[in-house]
Amino acid sequence: MQAHYRDYEQMKFSRAVFVIHNMAHQGRGPFVETEQLELPDHYREVFRLYDPIGGEHMNIMKAGLQFSHRIVAVSEGYAWECQTQEGGWGLDAIIRENTWKLRGIVNGIDYQEWSPMTDPHLLTDGYTQYDMETMVEGKRQCKMALQKELGLPVDPDVPLMGFIGRLDYQKGVDLIRDSHGWLMGQGVQLAMLGSGRADLENDLRAMEASNKDKTRSWVGFSVKMAHRITAGVDMLLMPSRFEPCGLNQLYAMAYGTVPIVHAVGGLRDTVTPFNPFENSGTGWTFERADADQMRGACTNALETYRKYKPQYRELQLRGMRQDLSWDHAASLYEEVLVAAKFQW
Repeated sequence: MQAHYRDYEQMKFSRAVFVIHNMAHQGRGPFVETEQLELPDHYREVFRLYDPIGGEHMNIMKAGLQFSHRIVAVSEGYAWECQTQEGGWGLDAIIRENTWKLRGIVNGIDYQEWSPMTDPHLLTDGYTQYDMETMVEGKRQCKMALQKELGLPVDPDVPLMGFIGRLDYQKGVDLIRDSHGWLMGQGVQLAMLGSGRADLENDLRAMEASNKDKTRSWVGFSVKMAHRITAGVDMLLMPSRFEPCGLNQLYAMAYGTVPIVHAVGGLRDTVTPFNPFENSGTGWTFERADADQMRGACTNALETYRKYKPQYRELQLRGMRQDLSWDHAASLYEEVLVAAKFQW
């Protein structure tokens, strides 16, 4: 925009806001490809980046960060992590140089698509729609319907955990794999849905094969099953190594499903740790992407689920009472756009 328009007195009042969804995906390529952008040499240099892992290359994100008028990361926590060597993926110095125009804004969810009161995927096969007043019975019915659909023993009292996500390093599904035997020893049922790396897909199949009476793994993706797992499980596991924002934990809380998350990025921003003494919080968190840490959080969650039902119900309802819509995020984005408008 700068090179092709503003430098020629065109689109002088246009503004650019760069939204960071995932620092790991930067638009890298051989630097020679900048010749195809039809840019003067001094602009081509803006795309040049050298880092110890990638070497010298063209980096589209680097140019976007430097020339945008404002930068938004999809959570406050991720805005901070982008400035660290671990979270910046080679661009942390560029982010730190531009912190004056950086802001973190958590995404919202679309209640027209994700609401247990109106979810069309809960109208058949024994599922049911529910609200906060009917949450206990509604989730109980959805849980039994999910168990039946997946071929698990139907028992509304057994703790049922779920995982929904991409099968890759980021999502930490290997932590669930490494904890699978322990979870089975805790008398837990596990429903998993996802696709991705072939080795992790095979891990899901192996987990089911080793405990067919307690584990079901749906390798692939199904929108209907994602909604039904969200409604039917008691707890949702999200052991992501990094998570810019995360949506599944928001969907879970809207459905009265308690998230167990690695406290990173948007997961830290959106899931408040349960405090049994103050009876506050919306889920359980753990501080390192480590199987032992995840098992510790699961232990606390299972203890509360089995022995402290009233507190667990309040935990579910606190999640449902939150306004997780786009309304608040939209007002914050408006502030960013106004700030960009008046930047010269």
